[in-house]
Amino acid sequence: MDAYFPHLGRAVNAFLCHSCAWLFRAWSARRVRSKRNLLIASACFIYLFFIFTRAEDVLQRNKTAANLHLKKTPGAQWPNVAVHPELDRNPPEEIYLEHNGTSIQPNVVYITLKSKRSKPANIRGTVRPKFRKKRTLKNVQRGAQMPGNPDFLAQDPGTQKQFTKGGRDVPARIKKVATHPGGQREAQESNIRIYSESPPPWLSREDFSALRFLADGNIAQVRHLPFTQRSHLRLFDSEPSDQSSTERSGTTVCRGRCGLIKSPMDMSEVFAFHLDRILGLNRTLPAVSRRFSFLQGGHPCPTILWDSSLLPADNEEQSTVRLTWKTYQNSLKQKCWHRGIVPKAEWGCADVHHYEWSKLTLFDFLLQIYNRLDRNCCGFKPRKEDSCVENLRNLNCSSQDDIKLVHIIQRSLDPRHLVFIDNKGYFDRDEDNLDFKLLEGIKEFPDSAVSVLKGQTLRQKLLQSLFLDKVYWESQGGRQGIERLIDVIERRAKILLTYINAHGIKVIPMNE
Repeated sequence: MDAYFPHLGRAVNAFLCHSCAWLFRAWSARRVRSKRNLLIASACFIYLFFIFTRAEDVLQRNKTAANLHLKKTPGAQWPNVAVHPELDRNPPEEIYLEHNGTSIQPNVVYITLKSKRSKPANIRGTVRPKFRKKRTLKNVQRGAQMPGNPDFLAQDPGTQKQFTKGGRDVPARIKKVATHPGGQREAQESNIRIYSESPPPWLSREDFSALRFLADGNIAQVRHLPFTQRSHLRLFDSEPSDQSSTERSGTTVCRGRCGLIKSPMDMSEVFAFHLDRILGLNRTLPAVSRRFSFLQGGHPCPTILWDSSLLPADNEEQSTVRLTWKTYQNSLKQKCWHRGIVPKAEWGCADVHHYEWSKLTLFDFLLQIYNRLDRNCCGFKPRKEDSCVENLRNLNCSSQDDIKLVHIIQRSLDPRHLVFIDNKGYFDRDEDNLDFKLLEGIKEFPDSAVSVLKGQTLRQKLLQSLFLDKVYWESQGGRQGIERLIDVIERRAKILLTYINAHGIKVIPMNE
C-alpha cells in the first residue's frame, strides 16, 4: 500500500499512531484496566512494531536503489555490485524513488550468482581415468602372459596374430576383425560375454578358448566339403590356404583353427553343448551362434569347432562304429570293456566303453535326439517335417533289429569314448510323445548327471552358461525364451527320474 498510495498510507499510519498514543496516556491514568483495554493495547503494540521494522527495510532498499540510480551517467560504466543471494532469489518487482517530487522507475539490473559446482558422485563411468604408460607391443605381450591377467583365460591362438596399422604392429586381440573371402573387413564386438575373471567351472580353459575363436575369430576363407551324396559341409578357416581338399580325411582340410557353419535350423546344438558341460558328460564339441553377413542373409547360424582328430566316417551311416539295433543291445548285455576286461570275439563288442552308451542315452532323451539310436522314429509318433517321415523310414519299423545306428563317432587316439555330433534337439515334443525307445537296454546312469537333474541348480547353471553366447541369447528372445527351453528340459528330467526309480536303474559313478 505504501508503494501505490503513499499519501493515503501516511494518513492511516498517523491516525493509528495518535490513537495508540492516546490509549497509552489513558492506560497510565487512574482508570479501570479491563480486559478489552488490555487487548487493544496489545494490538497497538504489535502494529507499531510492524511499522518500525517495515520502515527500516524500505529505507534500506531505497538507499540501495538510489545509489544505483544516482551513479548512472551516460558516459560512465556500471560499477561492480555484489548482490546478496537472498535478493537474487527474491528480487523486488519494482522500486520507486522520489526525485524532485516525481516518481522515478530506475533501470534495475539483477545479477545471478552461480553457486560453486559441487564434486560429482563417484558413479561408474564418471571417474577420471588414471594416466597409464604407453601400451607398446612388448608390454602388451608381457601382460597377456601373466596368470593374474583376466584376459589370460580368454586368449585364443587364432586371434592373437598381429596386423599392421599405421606402420606399427598391433595385436589382433585389441581390435577384433572378421574377414571373409570377399576381402571386406568389419569390426565387431565380442559375442562372448563374461563379467568375471574366469568362466563357469563346467567350462574348461580349452572350451572357453574355442568359444572365443568361434564367436570372434578371423575368417580367412570359407570352403565347401562334400559330406554325403546330397549334402556338403561349409567350413571356415582362420588361415588362408591355396590347397583344397575334397576329402574329410587328411591334414589339408584345416590348416589353422576351423569352424563348421551349420543351418540356422540346427540352433539347438548350442543349447546341447552347454547342457552337456553342465551334466559333466563332456562329449560334445564347442558350439556358439554367430552371424555371417555373407551367409543365410545375416541370420545367426550355429558354429561348431572342427576336430581333426575324429575318425573318418565315409559310409552311409556316417559312423565310425557299424552297429545295428540287435548288435547294440547285445553289447549292452555284455558290458563291453567294463572294469578293464577285454571282451571276447564272440561277444560282438565294439571299441566303445560300456558307460558311453549310458551317457549317450541320457543326453539324447533330454533333448529327444532320435537320429542316432532311433533313426526310423519307431519309438514315438513323428511329425510330417521329421526326416524319417520325409524319407519314409518310419514305415520300416517291423524289423527293428536290422536298423542301423548313425552318427556314432570316435576319436582316433581315444576309441573308447564317443563324441556326440549332430545334436539337433527338439523342444516342441509333448511329454506324452517322448521316445522311450532310446532308454532300452540301459541299466546304469552316471551319478554326476543324475545329481544335477535332482538338484535345484540346473536352471541357474543353464542361464549363466547360455548368457555367455550373446547372439544365441538374443536369437531365442532373451531370458523369457531361454526360460521356456529350460522348462522343457526340467519336465523331461522329472520324467527320466521317475523312469529310473520305476525300472530300478542304478546310479553309479562313471569316471573310468
